[in-house]
Amino acid sequence: MNPAAPPRRFGFTVGPLQYWWPRMQMLGFYAEMAEHPAVDTVVLGEVTCSRRNEFKFDDWLALARDLAGAGKTVVLATMPLISTEAELRTLRRLCEQDEFAVEAGDVSALAVLAREHAARPERPAFVIGPHVNVYSRAALAEWAPLGAGTWVPPLELSLDAVGHINPPGAPVPGVAGPVVTEVFAFGRMPLAFSARCFTARHHRLKKDECDFRCRDDADGLLLATSEGEPFLVLNGIQTQSAALQCLLDAGPALAAAGVRRLRLSPCSRGFVQALTAFDAVLNHGTPVGAGMEQLRAAGLPGALVDGFARQRPGMVEVAA
Repeated sequence: MNPAAPPRRFGFTVGPLQYWWPRMQMLGFYAEMAEHPAVDTVVLGEVTCSRRNEFKFDDWLALARDLAGAGKTVVLATMPLISTEAELRTLRRLCEQDEFAVEAGDVSALAVLAREHAARPERPAFVIGPHVNVYSRAALAEWAPLGAGTWVPPLELSLDAVGHINPPGAPVPGVAGPVVTEVFAFGRMPLAFSARCFTARHHRLKKDECDFRCRDDADGLLLATSEGEPFLVLNGIQTQSAALQCLLDAGPALAAAGVRRLRLSPCSRGFVQALTAFDAVLNHGTPVGAGMEQLRAAGLPGALVDGFARQRPGMVEVAA
């Protein structure tokens, strides 16, 4: 009898930075990611507000090349909400370059990427981002032949649903083999986007005269209920959960759903500890309890929840 095959290692993706950090802080963060042995893939780009212009297109490309030189796979992300002609031009420029794979933030990016892939099939397969409405196998099977290689499910989908859409035993075929499933496993969840800037509104400013107040909130602006409980976070035009998604204890369920990669979304405190804990528990056999203790001691900017992944309300906290 042949010995059982070793379990497949989970890959780790550092998701796009959702906040506006000072340039040097951001460069320092990505320098850490370049050196961290658990990081396989890094997603770069402005995914919240185009007015955050301290990093421009050529700056992102230069950073991408530095990370690629450090052995990381790099993906360039487009914005989930396109509302101006300038944003559309940036989207096209991102999608038309073929040095790095692109993550589609919305269907307009998918349309451009599908066109580009039809013209140049050798270009890197693209990523279907979490804000694209793929809620069925039929939807995933529609986009996959047009150039998709990876699917990041919408955040509110349970792991059971993810496994039904792209099951490990019968994955949706893509242009470079079966479509890979990557799940949002850690970080504040981006829940909604609006043409209005809620951070500017909070400070009684106009969107186009916002004084870039979101630079003052390294992890967004916390909103509480009337009872004083953390509820949501304002991050410019984006609304996030106050709590952090955490699937550290979901290893068997992730594997059963066919998940190959886990996405960790950056935060200003405790992110390296979180990345290290995920790798230790899911890939090296460290007990879940020890990993959770490490997370809870890391000074993270919110409670840890996993309700959506388990078909429960999203704010249900991870069991102690």
